[in-house]
Amino acid sequence: MRSIPWVALAFGLAVAPAFAQDDTAPAGAALTRTDVEAFSDGLVPLGIAQGNIAGAVVVVVKDGQVLFEKGYGVADTATRAPVDPERTLFRPGSISKLFIWTAVMQLADAGKLDLDADVNTYLDFKIPPAFGKPVTMRELMTHTAGFEETFRPLLIGNPKSVEALDRVVKEALPRRIFAPGEVPAYSNYGATLAGYIVQRVSGEKFEDYVQRHIFAPLGMTHASFVQPLPPVLAADMSKGYTLASGPATPFEMISMTPAGGLSASGGDIARFMIAHLHDGAYGAGRILSPRMAVKMHGIAFRPFPALSPMAYGFYHDDINGHRIVAHGGDTGVFHSDLELILDADTGVFISLNSAGEGRAVSIIRRGFMREFMNRYFPAPKTKPAATLATARADGARLVGDYIVSRRGDATFGRVLNIFQPMTISLNADNTLTVPLLVNPAGTPKRWREVRPFVWQEVNGKSLIQAKLKDGAVDQIGMEDTGPIMVLQPAGLTAAAWNFYLLVFTVVMLALTVVFWPVKAVLRWRYDRPLALAGRARLLYRLTRVVALIDLIFLAGFPVAFTVLSGSLASWPPAIDWLFRGLQVLGVAGVVGTVVPLAEFATAIGDRARPWWTKATDLLIALAALAAVWFAFSQNLLTIGLRY
Repeated sequence: MRSIPWVALAFGLAVAPAFAQDDTAPAGAALTRTDVEAFSDGLVPLGIAQGNIAGAVVVVVKDGQVLFEKGYGVADTATRAPVDPERTLFRPGSISKLFIWTAVMQLADAGKLDLDADVNTYLDFKIPPAFGKPVTMRELMTHTAGFEETFRPLLIGNPKSVEALDRVVKEALPRRIFAPGEVPAYSNYGATLAGYIVQRVSGEKFEDYVQRHIFAPLGMTHASFVQPLPPVLAADMSKGYTLASGPATPFEMISMTPAGGLSASGGDIARFMIAHLHDGAYGAGRILSPRMAVKMHGIAFRPFPALSPMAYGFYHDDINGHRIVAHGGDTGVFHSDLELILDADTGVFISLNSAGEGRAVSIIRRGFMREFMNRYFPAPKTKPAATLATARADGARLVGDYIVSRRGDATFGRVLNIFQPMTISLNADNTLTVPLLVNPAGTPKRWREVRPFVWQEVNGKSLIQAKLKDGAVDQIGMEDTGPIMVLQPAGLTAAAWNFYLLVFTVVMLALTVVFWPVKAVLRWRYDRPLALAGRARLLYRLTRVVALIDLIFLAGFPVAFTVLSGSLASWPPAIDWLFRGLQVLGVAGVVGTVVPLAEFATAIGDRARPWWTKATDLLIALAALAAVWFAFSQNLLTIGLRY
C-alpha cells in the first residue's frame, strides 16, 4: 500500500462535499492486519518524529478480536524503552469518563439509579436549586447540567496523593450558569459528580468499583484509576513529555479521578472497545446487558437536528455515513482518541505520550481516524449541494462576537474569554469564517449555507448549525467540536472590543509607569525640577503609583493563568496566594481611581500646563476607569477563589 505522506495528512484531510447521495459507494481497502499496519506505519512514525513526540500506541479491533496493535517510539527517552501495546500504560485523559458512564448504566440496569431522577436523591450534600429544575444523571451524561467550567479542582495540593472523592465534589461545586437540559457545556465536575454517585450507590470506592465490575470481567490487568499507580503497574507506566527532546514530566495526578485519572495499556483499552461493540460482552465476561449497551450508544440528546447527537456519555462522531460513538482525552502531556464504528464492528484507539510541537497532536490524532475511515470505510459518491440563495442574508445574522459554552462565568476565570475572541465574519463570496474552526494547517475554514441555517465546510463535509430564539442567534453547534459545547453570543463583558480596550489600558499604564523614572532622570540630567508643588505634586506621584498597581493587577491575571495552564496537574492550590495578592492590588486600584481623576481635574484647571500633559492625564484617567471596568465585569474581585 502506498503510505500517506505527513504533508498530505496535514493539508489533505478535506474531501469532496457530500449532501446529495448517489446509489454507488466506492469499495474500501480490505481491513486486514497487514494493510492496517502498512497504513499506520505510513502515518505515525513520521508524525511523531516531526512533531517531537516520544511515543504512541495504536490499536484496532474488528469482529471481536484485536486486528492490530502496535507501539511506536519510546515510553522513556532516557532508557529508550519501547512502547509495548500490551504492557505500556498511557493516560487517556477524559476517555476515563467512559468508565464512569458504563458504571452508571450498570447501576441503572440493576434498578439502583434512575437516569431522570434528581441527583440529590443519591447525594449526601445538595446541588443548590437553579432555574427551577433539578439536575439529572442524563444531563450529567450529556454535559447539559449547566455547570460553569472551573479548573482549580484539577490541581493537586499534595503531589503524592489525591483528595478523597467526597471532599473534591463538595468543595469544587461550581455554579450553574445554564438551565439543565438546554446548553451543552462539557463538564469535568459533572462527570466527577457522576463518579461519586456511583461510589455512593454501590457502597464501593469508585476505583474499587471499576476494578471489580469493569476491569476484572474484561481481564484488564494493566489498567487502574489508583493515583499514584501501584508499584506493580508503575514500572510499566510511560513517561510523559511536553517535548520528546525535553525532560519527562512528573506523573500527572488528577484530582477529579473519575473524570481523567485512568492509566491503561492499549491492549486493555482493546478489551473495553470489544465489549462495547459486542453488546457489553468480551469473551465470557460481561459489563453491560445487551439492552443497556444498545441504549448507551443511542441518542440521549440532539441539540441540533442536522448535526451528530450525544449518546449516553459517548458522543456521536458519524463519518462517511457510518454510526460512530467516540470520546477524546487529554492530560497536560498525553493525548488520546477512542472511536467505535458501531455498524462495522470496528474500534480504533490512539494515544500519544507527548504534547509535541505546534498542531502535531491534533493532526495525528484526528487525522489518523479521518484517513482510516476514508481508506477502509469511504463515503458514498455524492454530489455537492448548492449554496442557498439566502446565504448572504442568513450569514449576516451570524456575524458578531461569540464565546464557547464551556467557560467560567461567575468566577474570575471569565477574564480568559477576553483572550479567546471569536468574531464570525461574512466573506465577499457569502461564506462564513469561524475562527475557532480551523483546518490541520491552523487556517480558519470557510462555510457555505446548504440548508436553512446549516453551513457546510467548503471542500469538506463538516457542518455547523445555528439555533435561533426570538429571531436572533441563540446557539451555534459545530460538528468539529462535537455535541459537547456550542457558541453563544458574547454579550457586553466578552465582546471582542474588551480585548482591544485591555490592550490600550495595559499599554497606557505601562507607558505611564516606564516614563515616570525616565522623566525624573531627564529632569535631573538637565536640571529641570518638576514644575509642580504641594497637592499637584502629590497627585502627580500618586497617579503613577495607582498606574503601577493597576498594571500589575491587570497583567497579573493572564500571566498567572498562562503559567498555571502550562502545568495544571503539578500546581498546588497554594498558588492561590498569587490570586489573592492580585485581588488586594485590585481593590487598592479601584479605590485609588479617584487619584488620576483628581489629577486630570487639577490639570484641566491649571492654565500653565500644556495641552499634551492634559491629554496624557486624560488617557491615564481613562485607563484607570477601564481597570475598574475589568475588575467588576470580569469578576476579578470575587470573595471566593473559584476558577
